[in-house]
Amino acid sequence: MSQETFFAQQEDCFSSFHNYLQHIGELQKLQARNLQDGIRRRQEKSLQALAESAPQVPNATDWLDYLSDFNQRTLLFWDTLRQRADNTLNHRQAGYPVLLKFDHELLLDGRSLPSPVNYSLLRILPGVGQMTDVALPPVIVIDPRGGHGAGIGGFKEESEIGESLRAGHPTYFIAFSHTSEPGQTLGDVAAAQARFIELVSERHAHAGKPVLIGNCQAGWALMGLAALRPELPGLVVVVGAPLSYWAGTNGRNPMRYAGGLLGGAWMTRLGSDLGNGRFDGTWLVSNFENLDPAHALWGKYYELFSSIDSEAPRFLDFERWWGSPNLFNSEEIEVIVDDLFIGNRLTGARGSLTDLRKIEAPVVVFCSYGDNITPPQQALNWIVDLYPNDLALHSAGRTIIYLKHASIGHLGIFVSGKVARREHRQLIGAIDAIKALPPGLFELIIDDVPHADGRTQAYKVHFEPRRIADIVADDDGRDDEREFALVERVSAISSTYYDWTVRPWLSRAVDEPGAELLRQSHPFHQQRLAWSSLNPALWWLSGTAELARRQRRPVRADNPLLAWQELVSGCVENALDTWRDFRDAGQELAFHMFYGGLSTLASGRQAKTSAEPAKERDRALIARLHEALPLGDAREAAIRILLLLARASGRLDKDMLENIVKDYRRRASSDPQVPDVASLRETTRLQNLLVFAYPEESLQSLPELLPEPEERQRILAEVVRVEPDWQRSDGPLGELWRQLFEVLELPQADFARLRAELPAPAPEVIAEASVAAPSVAAEAIAEESAAPAPEPQAQPAAEAAAPQAGAEAPSEPAPVVEPAVVPEPQAESVAEPASGAAAEPVAEPVAAEPPAEVKAEAATKPHISVRSNTVTEAPASGEPQPAAAAAAAPAALEAAPASAEAAPVSAEAPPAPAEAIPATAETPTVPSKAAPSAKAASPATKATRTPAKPRQPGRPRKPTSK
Repeated sequence: MSQETFFAQQEDCFSSFHNYLQHIGELQKLQARNLQDGIRRRQEKSLQALAESAPQVPNATDWLDYLSDFNQRTLLFWDTLRQRADNTLNHRQAGYPVLLKFDHELLLDGRSLPSPVNYSLLRILPGVGQMTDVALPPVIVIDPRGGHGAGIGGFKEESEIGESLRAGHPTYFIAFSHTSEPGQTLGDVAAAQARFIELVSERHAHAGKPVLIGNCQAGWALMGLAALRPELPGLVVVVGAPLSYWAGTNGRNPMRYAGGLLGGAWMTRLGSDLGNGRFDGTWLVSNFENLDPAHALWGKYYELFSSIDSEAPRFLDFERWWGSPNLFNSEEIEVIVDDLFIGNRLTGARGSLTDLRKIEAPVVVFCSYGDNITPPQQALNWIVDLYPNDLALHSAGRTIIYLKHASIGHLGIFVSGKVARREHRQLIGAIDAIKALPPGLFELIIDDVPHADGRTQAYKVHFEPRRIADIVADDDGRDDEREFALVERVSAISSTYYDWTVRPWLSRAVDEPGAELLRQSHPFHQQRLAWSSLNPALWWLSGTAELARRQRRPVRADNPLLAWQELVSGCVENALDTWRDFRDAGQELAFHMFYGGLSTLASGRQAKTSAEPAKERDRALIARLHEALPLGDAREAAIRILLLLARASGRLDKDMLENIVKDYRRRASSDPQVPDVASLRETTRLQNLLVFAYPEESLQSLPELLPEPEERQRILAEVVRVEPDWQRSDGPLGELWRQLFEVLELPQADFARLRAELPAPAPEVIAEASVAAPSVAAEAIAEESAAPAPEPQAQPAAEAAAPQAGAEAPSEPAPVVEPAVVPEPQAESVAEPASGAAAEPVAEPVAAEPPAEVKAEAATKPHISVRSNTVTEAPASGEPQPAAAAAAAPAALEAAPASAEAAPVSAEAPPAPAEAIPATAETPTVPSKAAPSAKAASPATKATRTPAKPRQPGRPRKPTSK
């Protein structure tokens, strides 16, 4: 070793140690601020409540009334705990059946498969007054096996299953039983679920591919299955599912440190051995409760006590499900912990289990800032891992949509009635629109619209384009992932040591009776069983509680002692929250001190990979795209203009997309020269890439696509009327219109007159009564007012704007490699679903980046080749890629492939024969007027970037550790 090398290494060591000390110091300051802010917020909340209604001094009558009510509530509270314990015992004796509020029938039992599993496929039966539209794609909700019992997707009427039935979709549920089958593995489960999906697809062969919804654990399992079998899903929806397990922000997500603080996954092996080869999900449930001790130890019980006359049924329903944890085979839980939660092998770390880039169907991710189990970073950072920039995502042909909630917790995402009515209802109602979106990253926005009568709640859905940088900006850096990589190494060492020294004798020493005794002795179970009717000390409770129920005399709401009761309860919760904050801060600091120190000793360097190959591929792609700019005719021009407008607008409304779809179908039904969905889809894909990479050149080359003045006038006249909100003379849209008319040498349009001629669309309205307590079983789908009946499958929006482009004898599109078969549409739908909205192609404007900056590491980049009259590209997916803007036109264009899967016939416009065209890697072809000689490639023009979404207020940024 040379002297220079030695001193360089010593300098690196000192620098790394200095950064470590700086990081720990900044982390301590951050935690101190967070603790002080938390205490201050709780104090201000308490003082505000006192200021608004200061507790009064109670008199003797107040005391007598309150004590009488208090005693009765106490008896009823105790009796409710007794009922909870008895329900748990009865549920166990019944064999832990699936807890669903809906009638269902068993279609396929996983125990009958060649590799038996404890999963089964259930068909959900519509309730009284509900109708199912067989033309709509089936919805399959997959139950998450995360420790708790089965049925989270439908143990309430206001749930994912309830909203799917309400919308008229054929609905299925993949449930699990309490105990895994002997030898069952995650691979066996994936094979069984694939068979279930195939069976549903066979039952609805003419409705298109099913919509798959995976909650929590079922979400990451569904993503893996969709990557292994990309031909199965038509749409993938993951709700509260962790996909990037090391991600998170300092000071906010303490659960990700648990594996490192416990020394790795060896305790999972210990739990499996103590359970005779089966891991008790009770440990996972109790860990979840430990995250919020104020709620687990006090809050939920006080809510029951204070509202005992109305809260007991809801409490008992939830506790029946929550109090029956399931069992895992040791093979299952060890793979989950080793490879996912500690190894982070779903998208990165030491090699991926599967390549999520192979998923062809659109992916929807629903997450929440209030979720401390799966924060948005863990739900979304996988996108950054797979697609380092926007060009990589677009060229791969993948469509990803995310929806964020501001505050709901982890369980609330699945079980909250309010979330079901708002988020899940709008998600299911926008299925066709989501499928219609072109490749790219979008955020689904639900706008709350005030209604004039004050008794209804209205919502409007739109999509906004996002960039990879928006996801990165929501994190406070990923430097600490070095420490999680060390956790994985420590875990491998400790687990190997356990396997060699403890497992051989412990696994043989524990039998099933001993394992069951250990399971039932867990405090989680004991606190329930102690209140059961098996306890002889409570022989009197049932009769006494019934007497109190008959003689119930609730205290008046204005009794001063109720205010004092609320004040005391608030103080208890505040104390527990403060203790939790100090505990979490201490654990986080201990984690970073220990593993940060190890990282320093290991030099703390991360392996760097060269980005040059990806950059070179991107430069070649950009150059080939430049050659395709002047190729095309009226159809290409119309689609390109709509993509440019959508990009400038920055949003795509659901109402606009529905109007585009209706207009296209009306024209397609009467004009045989209107191009079919397949050719429009291929055209849109290429035009989207052109607009994304060359926004300015795409605009300036329009005259080459529209050489005749009459043709220019006709195309612009159609485009102007597509979206009233686009008819603006100011802002980016106004500037784009000015450039369009100037480039095409046409007079400016009178937007004021055009807007006055078009009525404004009405928002989706949900009656207040249904918001308060909707009854899924009692609602007839056809009578629902929450969403209009679905239109036939969406068709190319671009063509809606310029349907006559094909009428002027455009050149025939070149044959598509193995084109998708387009079946005849259903003559009549069985029933009009309540909330199935028409497919809404939505393309979001995505700012282009110069080749030097938007280099994507995509193995499947579109290939553009110029041959005689055609331009061919081969992106990784068959989905068109209009920038968010493209959605407006290609949205419908895409909607066809998307909603073709569910095409109920509309009385207003019969659907043109079309079916959803699954994303493929086949080479799309775009017709052109002529094939001019290839032009020399020029660098891409950098487009104005969509501003990133502002950071969540109050979110602390991670201190720099570099």
